[in-house]
Amino acid sequence: MLATFMEVLDTSIANVALPHIAGSMSATVDESTWVLTSYLVSNAIILAAASWLARYFGRKRYLAFSVGIFVAASALCGMAQNMPELIIARIFQGLGGGGLQPLVQAVLLESFPAEERGAAMAAYGMGIVVAPIIGPTVGGWITDNYSWRWLFYINLPIGVLGLILQQMFLEDPPWLAQGRAVRIDFVGFGAMAVGIGLLQVVLDKGQELDWFGSNLILWATIVSVFFLVFFVLWELNTREPIMHLKLLANRNFAAATAIMAVIGAILYGTTAVLPIFMQTLLGYTAYLSGLAMTPRGIGSFVSMIVIGRLMGRVDNRFLMALGFLGIAATCLIFSHLTLEITRADIAWPLVLNGLALAFVFVPNTTLSVATLRQEEINQAASIYSLLRNLGASIGISVLVALQTRVALAHQVTLIGHLTPYDPQFMERLRLLSRHLGMARAEALIYREVLAQSTMLAFDDTFRWMAAICVACAPLVMLFQKGHTPKGAHVALE
Repeated sequence: MLATFMEVLDTSIANVALPHIAGSMSATVDESTWVLTSYLVSNAIILAAASWLARYFGRKRYLAFSVGIFVAASALCGMAQNMPELIIARIFQGLGGGGLQPLVQAVLLESFPAEERGAAMAAYGMGIVVAPIIGPTVGGWITDNYSWRWLFYINLPIGVLGLILQQMFLEDPPWLAQGRAVRIDFVGFGAMAVGIGLLQVVLDKGQELDWFGSNLILWATIVSVFFLVFFVLWELNTREPIMHLKLLANRNFAAATAIMAVIGAILYGTTAVLPIFMQTLLGYTAYLSGLAMTPRGIGSFVSMIVIGRLMGRVDNRFLMALGFLGIAATCLIFSHLTLEITRADIAWPLVLNGLALAFVFVPNTTLSVATLRQEEINQAASIYSLLRNLGASIGISVLVALQTRVALAHQVTLIGHLTPYDPQFMERLRLLSRHLGMARAEALIYREVLAQSTMLAFDDTFRWMAAICVACAPLVMLFQKGHTPKGAHVALE
């Protein structure tokens, strides 16, 4: 749990500090975004290979190695004196952090019998769901009161404590110890690294470079698709694949990974969109916008406790459908936001959103392995975590891109009403020009048009997310079992 919380927190905690990092290193804000991109690329590559690496080196040894690399790289990030040093340190930090999520998930799923996995996944979910929500708040507070370097130094005590506990309590299962002598799938790993790495660059830089209007993005997409298709075909036909994609033939696991990709897109997408709304339209600082996101973490924390007790007593498919409808309802509430809202108008829907997220996340994670063999769980965890992260990346990129482009469409529509034939516009212009002058009056009206068009675009974004959640609710019937029967762990063992 400590390893998961530390790694997931680091995916969002540095976002609010990018201007501070750029200023202290004499770099532009655009250049500082590579602090995020470098981490995401290396993280995604290792995430996909985590299951194979755990089999090759042993899970306990590889988990300790990953935490050690992550902690050491965090210290190097805090000590970096220029942008190249920081980017290199972030690459190593991503290499260390990429294996933590699937390894921790596999340890929890294998350590608990089937009827107790709901409680285990509730604890795991606190790290996955709560950490990215409180990340911007913690990052903003540390940056404002201390230094952005402490965003990385705080990983040191958490990582060291995690290492101590892992050495005290974790052991490799017997079946994993027998599978260490496996060959290295260099071809599969290379194709995966190029494909996922370029895909992450496309998602991260696409909006900034106008997507396919940029030759860089166009060719990166073509090469990425080629290598990813080759990777899938290779992994399905090689004897010892680095990722066991054939597990997706399992109905429960395939449905769970698809749903998890959607949840990743919604969770990280709203985490990205709402702070932008609060900072650009409501005038919140980075710290206040992060603080305003905290209620969702509170809702998730409470819900994780409740859902752990409901698992096994209520059909898991019903819980997930209820969760999707709850998320859709909160997105519809956010689709009616205006420029006159208060912080309370944002807080209480976020609490409900956090409550609903847990009702999807925990049952989905438990059902994903309900029909897999014990030795397949570790391999499945890597695929599951990879799809969640890719869903998050795609969700953030698509939502931000659509919000930007739809805002332009609304702007064109609103400007069409600012004509000499509109009496309300002419009266407003006359009153403002009397006190401010014509040039300033026109500038003030145009600024209001920009704010309103952006507000309408945010409303449309949340309507799309609500529609996606409603569409996902019936998909829970794809699962073969609605609950985990008692004694199922005997069959899995």
